[in-house]
Amino acid sequence: MKKEAMIEGPRARGSESEKITINLGPIDLGQIDLLVEEGFYSNRTDLIRTAIRNQLALHAPVVKQTVERRALVLGMQHFSRQDLEAVRDARERLKIQVLGLASIATDVSPELASETIESVVVLGAFHATPAVKKALAGRIR
Repeated sequence: MKKEAMIEGPRARGSESEKITINLGPIDLGQIDLLVEEGFYSNRTDLIRTAIRNQLALHAPVVKQTVERRALVLGMQHFSRQDLEAVRDARERLKIQVLGLASIATDVSPELASETIESVVVLGAFHATPAVKKALAGRIR
């Protein structure tokens, strides 16, 4: 069975971010630097974030349809120890499916996580202790 815990909006914790690395050719990088020098953007990151947001806005209808079709939680889903204990006591198992951020509290033991979480699908970021991630390794897709 699927049980949902605390859900916040997609930008509820907008100050948190994940670092990514991209490789660009020298011509693309030079053009970015030129636009920064000319004052169109404050720095390279500003241009890249703007470009990504523009592409996400362009594809927003497809994202929305896919989120609905795949029954993904959009935004943030956090599981506390108490949430997982309630799932265990109800003899249920979770199928975590999130587009955004899924997190498991630091006081959740690997045993409790293994007992209560059937699968984890996160498009975005998944935060849990290394021990919990290790316990769930075969269930994370």
